[in-house]
Amino acid sequence: MTDLTAVKAALRTQHIETPSWAYGNSGTRFKVFAQKGVPRDPQEKLADAAQVHAYTGVAPTVALHIPWDKVDDYAALARYARDLGVGIGAINSNVFQDDDYKLGSVTHPDPAVRRKAIDHLLECVDIMDLTGSDTLKLWFSDGTNYPGQDDIRARQDRLAEALAIVYDRLGEGQRFLLEYKLFEPAFYMTDVPDWGTAYAHCLKLGPKAQVVVDTGHHAPGTNIEFIVAFLLREGKLGGFDFNSRFYADDDLMVGSADPFQLFRIMFEVVRGGGYGPDSGVAFMLDQCHNIEPKIPGQIRSVMNVQEATAKALLVDRDALAAAQQAGDVLGANAVLMDAYNTDVRPLLAELREEMGLDPDPMAAYARSGYFEKIAAERVGGTQAGWGA
Repeated sequence: MTDLTAVKAALRTQHIETPSWAYGNSGTRFKVFAQKGVPRDPQEKLADAAQVHAYTGVAPTVALHIPWDKVDDYAALARYARDLGVGIGAINSNVFQDDDYKLGSVTHPDPAVRRKAIDHLLECVDIMDLTGSDTLKLWFSDGTNYPGQDDIRARQDRLAEALAIVYDRLGEGQRFLLEYKLFEPAFYMTDVPDWGTAYAHCLKLGPKAQVVVDTGHHAPGTNIEFIVAFLLREGKLGGFDFNSRFYADDDLMVGSADPFQLFRIMFEVVRGGGYGPDSGVAFMLDQCHNIEPKIPGQIRSVMNVQEATAKALLVDRDALAAAQQAGDVLGANAVLMDAYNTDVRPLLAELREEMGLDPDPMAAYARSGYFEKIAAERVGGTQAGWGA
C-alpha cells in the first residue's frame, strides 16, 4: 500500500517551470494569432507567470528566452521577479532567427557565422550570472535540407567545438542542457536529431552537460520513457520540456494528447530517482500553442503534470517488483494500471487546501478578474510573440 501522506509530501515539493514565451502571441507557420492582454515586455510576462504560481503553488520559476526577453538590467529583472514571488529559471538561447543562420549557426560552414552564434551563447551565460540562473538551454535548428548540401561529419566537429567553448565558460554550479529534435526546420538531416546524439556530446564534455527531453521532439511511436530511464541511469537527464503532440512539435497542453504516456514518463522519473528537489531534473513546460488563452493554458498544463506525478507516486512499487520478479506479466501491468486509473483530483484538491490555495486553480483564476484587468490595461505598445 502507498502512504498517501508521503505522496502529498512529495507533491508539495514539486517545481514546474513555465516559459516566458508561452505568455506571448503564438501561431502556426502561416499566422501568429493575437490575443487581448498579452504581455508587451518581460516584466509583464513575469507578472503573468506569477499568476500561475499563485494558483498552483508549484510554478516558482520562469524560463527566459534571449533575445526575446532582452533587457538593459538583468539583475533588476531578477529582483522584479522576486518581488512578484517567482524567480528566473533556465536561460534559453536563440540561434535560429537571424538571416545569417539560414545554413546553420554553430555548424554553419562560415567561421564568422559560427563565431556570432557562439558569442550569443556566451552572452546567455553572462545573463545567467546576472540573474542567478544555473541552467542554459541549448536548441539548434541546424541541419540540412538536401543530400550533399554540407559535410555531415564536419558539422558534428563544429558542433562539438562550439559546445566545448560554452562548457568551459560555465561557472560553479552552472550547467547546460542540450536539446534534440528529430526534424524541423531542417528536413533531410538535423545536427542534433535524437537523444543518442545529444548524450554522446554531453558524455564527452563532462558533468555540467546534460540532455533535455522535449516530449514533442520524437518520431511517432518512440518509447520516451525508455529514453528517460536510460538517461537517468547514466546521470545525464537534465530536464524536460513538457508538451503534447499528435504529429510533430505541436506544443499542445501537457498531457492533452496522451495522458497515459505522461504517466509512464513520470513513473520512470520517480522510479529512477529523478523526482524531488535534489534530483537535478528540471520540469519545464514548453507548451505554447496558438488558440488557448495563455495563463489558463499554463495552469492546465501544470495541473496535468501534477496529476501524472501523483499517479506515478501511487504505484505500489513493492507489488510491482514482486510481480516482475515472479514473471507475472498481467499482475505487473495491473499494478501500473491501478495507479493510472486512480482519480487523484480529490487528493490534489486536498493538498492545495492544505497549502492555503483554492482547490480548483482554473476556477480560482477565472474568478480573480486578472484577465479582465490586463485586457483593459495592456492597450498600445507591441505585444510579445514569436520573435519578440
